[in-house]
Amino acid sequence: MSFSQSDTAPAAAPLKGVRVIDMGQYIAGPGAAMVLAELGAQVIKIEPLAGDQARHIGRYGASMLQAYSRGKQSIALDLKQEEGRAVAWRLIGASDVLVQNLRPGAVEALGFGADAVRGRHPRLVYLSISGFGMQGPSRGRPGYDIAAQAESGLMSVTGEPDRLPQKVGVPIVDAAAAHLGAQAVLAALYGRERSGQGATVRTSLLEVALHLQATTWTDYLGGAPEPTRIGNGQPHNAPAAEVVPTRDGHIVLSAYADEHWARFCRVMGLEALIDDPRFCSNAQRVRHRGELRAVLRDCLSAFSSEECVALLSRNQIVVGAVRSYSQVLQSADVKASGMLVEAVAADGSRYTTLALPYTLDDAPRAAPPAAPAVGADTDAVLAELGFSPAQIGALRRDGVVG
Repeated sequence: MSFSQSDTAPAAAPLKGVRVIDMGQYIAGPGAAMVLAELGAQVIKIEPLAGDQARHIGRYGASMLQAYSRGKQSIALDLKQEEGRAVAWRLIGASDVLVQNLRPGAVEALGFGADAVRGRHPRLVYLSISGFGMQGPSRGRPGYDIAAQAESGLMSVTGEPDRLPQKVGVPIVDAAAAHLGAQAVLAALYGRERSGQGATVRTSLLEVALHLQATTWTDYLGGAPEPTRIGNGQPHNAPAAEVVPTRDGHIVLSAYADEHWARFCRVMGLEALIDDPRFCSNAQRVRHRGELRAVLRDCLSAFSSEECVALLSRNQIVVGAVRSYSQVLQSADVKASGMLVEAVAADGSRYTTLALPYTLDDAPRAAPPAAPAVGADTDAVLAELGFSPAQIGALRRDGVVG
C-alpha cells in the first residue's frame, strides 16, 4: 500500500498565519479545528490536565484523536484555576478562531462563552457546536451523534420496515458538523477581511442532521406522505439504490430513468421487459418493485460483483460493488485518490489516516503531524506567548499546566 506524502512539494496552506484555539471534545469540535489545521492554520488544543475525554474511552477514542486532532499542538491547562484561565485568555487574545463543543453551560461556567470572549476580542471568530441548539427547550441537554440521528428523523427512515429503526453505521452527524462548522468559520474569516469584525457561529448536531436530509424533508414539507423505513431502494424511484446479490457479494444499482432502464434491459438481453406493462415506466416499476427485484436477482446473481461493475459501468449505468473496509483498501480508485496518508509523530512513529476529501490546485495532500499527547506542547506554546522558563516551571509546580 502506498500513501500520499508531502516530501516532494509543499501542501496547500491558505490559512497559514491563522491561529485557532480548539476547546473541543470527541469529534465535532476537534474535527472542525482539524480541517483548519489541514488548511494551514496553527491549531492549539486546550485540554484539561487529564486530556480530551476521547482519551479515556478505549481504542475508538484513541482513533478519534488520531483522526481529528492531527496537526495540532496540545497544551494542558486547569481552567478552574485563575492562573489557568489567565493563560487561556492570553492565548485567545493572540488567536483568530475559537472552536468549542463542550457540554451545555460548561464553557460559560469557565468564563469562555461566546459573549464573554467576543466582548473582549470582537475580531475573533467563535464557533460553538451544541447538541440541540441554544434557543429551544433542549438547549441544556447533552447531545451526541446518536441522539441527533434519532431526533432529526434520520433513524425513522433507516432500516427495514419490519425491524427496529437503525442508526447510520458511523457517527455521520458528528463528522458532518465538523466540516460544516469549518465551512462557516472560513466564511466568517472572509467576512472579517471586509468588515474588520469577527462573528459568533452557532450550529448544532440536530440542525446538521436535519440538513443532511434536505431532499427528503423538502419532499415531505411539500405535501409528500411522511417517509418511513423501506430498507434498500428509494420510495419514489425504481430501480434506485437497489442492493442486488451477486455470485460473490452484492452490488447497488440505479437505473430508474426510462432510458437507463431500457439500456439496462438491452445490456442484459431482456429487451422484452422494456415495454412490459409492469416495468414500462418508473411509476409502474415502483408499483411492481417486488417483481422488479426478482428480475434483478435472476439476471445478475450469476455474475461476480466486479463483473457487474465492469459490464454496467461500460454501458453508463450507475452501479457500485458493496465493499468491506479491507476490500476498499484494495480499490484502485481509492489508491489513486491519495486519501490515505501517514501522520508522522515527533519520534518518527506513523499511523495511517484519511486526508481531507478535496485538493487545492496541484498541491499534494499533506502528510500531517500526528495527534499530540496531552500537554505535549505546553512548554513550547507558553514560551511562544512570552512565558519564561521560570514562570513555566512555577505553573507546572502549581498544577496549572500539565
